[in-house]
Amino acid sequence: MPDDVESEYARQGRERLLPTKHSKTEVWDQKRRLASALRIVIERVVPSDAPAEELSRAADALERYAEQLEQHPRLQRRMGYPEASNSGDVLAFFDQSPLIGLANPLAPPISISVTGNETALGEVTFASAYEGPPGHVHGGFIAAAFDEVLGFVQSLSGTPGMTGTLGVRYRKPTPLHTPLRFEARYLRTEGRKVYAEAQLFAEGVLLAEADGLFISMREGGMLELDEQREAWEAQRASKKEQA
Repeated sequence: MPDDVESEYARQGRERLLPTKHSKTEVWDQKRRLASALRIVIERVVPSDAPAEELSRAADALERYAEQLEQHPRLQRRMGYPEASNSGDVLAFFDQSPLIGLANPLAPPISISVTGNETALGEVTFASAYEGPPGHVHGGFIAAAFDEVLGFVQSLSGTPGMTGTLGVRYRKPTPLHTPLRFEARYLRTEGRKVYAEAQLFAEGVLLAEADGLFISMREGGMLELDEQREAWEAQRASKKEQA
């Protein structure tokens, strides 16, 4: 594997997100490995000018493996948490997260760590798959990253909530293939409302700013969402058995 891809994906995942908890199982080790490999495939296929015959063979192989995966049972319950904002534990197990999950190939992934009682740092390098303006990151991914980092830092309040509003101010285009820093701070809590802010930098240059308002969920709210998810999974499994 070329050094540039290794540093941008696999090493970023294996080393920079170590503060989050691990399941300590071989299955999740291999899920992380598979997700890392899929990220590399995505990164290379987007700008690739490979011949149609080669792309066809690769698609055939992936379609066969997708069918093979379908033969295995799905997880009926969510493992860990999909995001830090509602975990109640900023160092929990987030492998399924679409933004910080090491076992989710959709995640860049973003590395987030606590830097103080009310501050946190997010680090990420967006690659070709996240391109919007030529050579730069699509603004929607920047907003999603802000939401994740702000969600993490507002958890430091002790009364974490879910996003109520998110405001993003884009000052400069955000470059691809460049180490980025999200510096976030928990501001205050007013009843069920939790406020936080963050800035995005590349090589010391301010690229964007964001502020977030999070609403602490009422007691039992997250449990209801979990139960709805489990019911959907059970219904899906039942339909598959009847097919």
